[in-house]
Amino acid sequence: MTLFCAIDLHSNNSVAVVLDENDSVLYQERLPNDLPTIERALQPFQNDLYGVAVESTFNWYWLVDGLQAAGHHVMLVNTHAV
Repeated sequence: MTLFCAIDLHSNNSVAVVLDENDSVLYQERLPNDLPTIERALQPFQNDLYGVAVESTFNWYWLVDGLQAAGHHVMLVNTHAV
């Protein structure tokens, strides 16, 4: 089963959602902006994740770099284009 993740990155927290290919929500949580916490939250889904879309207007680099280093396919979303 292919899963998709979206993270809405805010200044001090992030909202992470994992969806299946039928748009069913498998996971949704507000998390602190702490890379190990976010990585632990995504770990159960990692083998099935197509990718992680990160939506942010600033301060995104630490999350994108960290998730890429953990083996995730990360896509930065241009908030002005969507």
